[in-house]
Amino acid sequence: MAVALMTGCALIAAGYTLEAPLAVLALGLAAAVAERISVRFAVAQRGLTRTEEQSISLLPTLFAAVLFGPLAAAAVGAASMLGDPELTAHRDPDRAPRLKWATYTSTRFIGGAAMGLAAQATLAAVPSVFGELIAATFVGAIVGEALDVFFTALTGRIRGRPIRDAIRTVVPVVLTSAPIYAPIVALLAFMYVKVSPWTLALFLVPAMAAQRLYGLYQEQRQLADELSTANETLERTNLQFAAALIATLDARDQYTAGHSAAVAIYSRDIVERMGLGADVRDLAYLCGLVHDIGKIGLPPGLLEKPGALTLEERRQMQEHSAIGERILAHVDEYSEIATVVRHHHERIDGQGYPDGLIEESIPLVSRIIAVADAYNAMTSSRPYRDAMPSRVARLRLAQAVDSQFDTSVVAAFEAILAGADEDYRLAQRRDFREFAQSTYDESRTESVGSVAEVA
Repeated sequence: MAVALMTGCALIAAGYTLEAPLAVLALGLAAAVAERISVRFAVAQRGLTRTEEQSISLLPTLFAAVLFGPLAAAAVGAASMLGDPELTAHRDPDRAPRLKWATYTSTRFIGGAAMGLAAQATLAAVPSVFGELIAATFVGAIVGEALDVFFTALTGRIRGRPIRDAIRTVVPVVLTSAPIYAPIVALLAFMYVKVSPWTLALFLVPAMAAQRLYGLYQEQRQLADELSTANETLERTNLQFAAALIATLDARDQYTAGHSAAVAIYSRDIVERMGLGADVRDLAYLCGLVHDIGKIGLPPGLLEKPGALTLEERRQMQEHSAIGERILAHVDEYSEIATVVRHHHERIDGQGYPDGLIEESIPLVSRIIAVADAYNAMTSSRPYRDAMPSRVARLRLAQAVDSQFDTSVVAAFEAILAGADEDYRLAQRRDFREFAQSTYDESRTESVGSVAEVA
């Protein structure tokens, strides 16, 4: 602040005056408004993210430097900080925001004075009328931006940031803004002198509106990035939760994780083949992972039985889809998944369970999982029976269309299997095993007895 005060006194002593006070006042107001609506953006360096700000407040300052001299430019530069949001914001008193504001106001005053001196010196050296304006604005912009780099680096150094990082952040902005500001301000100055002072308003108002629109765009983009990050986090959490559920079930039934991974991958691929979109694809994959979670609630010994089930045991086994729904319904984000899990054993002809739904009343993802579930069950080995060959299982699926399975789902799956290798058809490819490896020995997979037998 002392340096700024001495700079002002030196300018007055040198004979500089505040020319065109009304115009300087208008420029100061424009600079303050521009600073108030400055654009904030995130800058990532060394693993940390900081918020930087940019505004067009340099334009009024540079304009004053070229036309009205260093004292006017210093006043406009200092006035721009009246628009600093931190001046009126409620902050922690320990952070002393007004001291920070006073410091930045002083630097803007000094910077404006330096721009004015450089611009006036250039005007005196260049003979051409319009050429001198361009040269003066360009030199003034360079001086102003160079001081901005210096003050930013100095502030960063005081805060413990390497000077190199501060310079790396500001220099690209300087190299971009100076060539843009110079011709704009030169044209404005020429129009101001030769046409009318009102031409200044015709530019500054749209310029500030454009800055505000860009600021809103930046805010929307930041919100979109934050939403995308939140969605990615939620997706990872969902998959981790599904893995935890399958690991819990695996403690009872060692075949479940491999079967669930296969059903999830098959269901995902069917959705992609049917062109149903990314949201349905992700839903089908997640539902495939947890479709058998209700088996946790079955009576002890039922899952572990080495032979075929009795009628009563089959009836008990059929309760697992409703149990799965009750488990998943307790999780807010899993309500749709719970519904899909409940109905993945429904049949197109209404002979399925637990509700006997028919055709389109069965959720589409449930119909998709039903096909993937039955196919993997048939092509997997269990202690009491061998796996079916893929061609036999596919024939069974085709025979059950319009009675047990949705025709369009079976057709899509058949198209996938027809062009796939044998490892994919038998769920032995590496990507089928990756999920299972996280919960149990990758050499084991789960299945069910037949299309008609409970999975």
